[in-house]
Amino acid sequence: MFQATRRRLALWYTTVTAILLLLFATGVFFYVRSTLVERVDDTLKHVVEVVNRSLVIESVSVSQGRYQVNLEASFRDNAEAVEDDHIDLEWFNPQGELVWSTFSDPPTIPLHLNRQAETVYFNGDRILRQVTQRINLDRYILGYLRVSHPWFEVTKPIRQLSLDLALGTLITIIIVGFIGWFLSGLAIQPIRDSYQSLKQFTADASHELRNPIATIQTNVQMALAYGNSDPQIQQRQLKVVERLTKRLGNLVNDLLFLARSDSGMLQMRQQNIPLDALLIEVIEEQRILAQQKSIFLSLHIVEPDQTSSLTTGFKSNEDNFSLSGDWDQLARLFTNLISNGLEHSFSEETISKKDKKVASVEVELQKIKRDRLHQLQVKVKDTGKGVPEVALSHLFDRFYQVDPSRKSAGGSGLGLAIAKAIVDNHHGQIKVESELEKGTIFTVILPIY
Repeated sequence: MFQATRRRLALWYTTVTAILLLLFATGVFFYVRSTLVERVDDTLKHVVEVVNRSLVIESVSVSQGRYQVNLEASFRDNAEAVEDDHIDLEWFNPQGELVWSTFSDPPTIPLHLNRQAETVYFNGDRILRQVTQRINLDRYILGYLRVSHPWFEVTKPIRQLSLDLALGTLITIIIVGFIGWFLSGLAIQPIRDSYQSLKQFTADASHELRNPIATIQTNVQMALAYGNSDPQIQQRQLKVVERLTKRLGNLVNDLLFLARSDSGMLQMRQQNIPLDALLIEVIEEQRILAQQKSIFLSLHIVEPDQTSSLTTGFKSNEDNFSLSGDWDQLARLFTNLISNGLEHSFSEETISKKDKKVASVEVELQKIKRDRLHQLQVKVKDTGKGVPEVALSHLFDRFYQVDPSRKSAGGSGLGLAIAKAIVDNHHGQIKVESELEKGTIFTVILPIY
């Protein structure tokens, strides 16, 4: 499918470029041709003017006012001058008879009075560009001067230009074809990646949905098949169905949240939020889970001192850690990060056997200034087993889990993807650092406004 689309794109690129090149080459051809013809015509008209001024006119009958042109005196020098320019001169008497010519074999071309240049054909394939002008003295017609220029002076460079344009256009079209193939590959790569991501997302979502649905169906079928069985067994089956239904509901809500975020339909209820109060509330909600795992959960707020307040412009008051955002989304963001840290931290017993350290998840809040902008930075540090470096770039991918065995424990791999979506919606940044066997640090930077 993608190869066919790539071929079509490359073909369209090449076709459009070929049409544009052909139009350009045609325009260049006619422009150069008209320019050459105009040059020839200007040369012919200039020769007519020069010859007209150099004519030697003699009086034949003064009483009758008759004059004639001394051909030998008039054209001797002019014939030598125009020979190098491949220009030929012809002189006709007032009756239109040819009396002098620079042609060795004068062409039998009828005399046409035409001060504008014209193209004439004779002897089959020979072509001349000619200008004919009547020469007068007062009201007496002395004769007609015709100046000719061989047409090959125009056709020769035009033929060469045609060959050059055709060859250049052909080579350019071939090159554009290869470039179009390359560019179409680059253009279609994001689509290919998106399609592959969509396929993977669909497969993962189907897998996550299929398992609990199959389990629910099995338990329901067993309850229906053994309706008269022990009530305690039925109670356990109903609890399993309830737990799986809740898990399905959470998964569907997560998928719906990500879908709305991708489509830009996610509504944000903007309000002024004290981030320190929000973090205190989230930590209180997670404290029971931390106690069950024997993990020390703490919040450290770095208050800006008076010196830094004066130098950086921070206001030292209760609004130090306030920002504009959506309370529910930000609460969900830090809930996901803190619960992720608790899930992956070593238990107190395990860590004490190794390094005699305290298993902990520490949340640090401080106000920073970057690029002249005031921002809030939240770090969530855990003492867990860490994340391999190769997995860091995939950590925010949907359904991605460093430890696939967690799928059986109920993890869906959407928590960090949702966290990143919330940060993006608040125009912030999120990054992760990790070291194996030492822990992981998630850093969230949110703009105040």
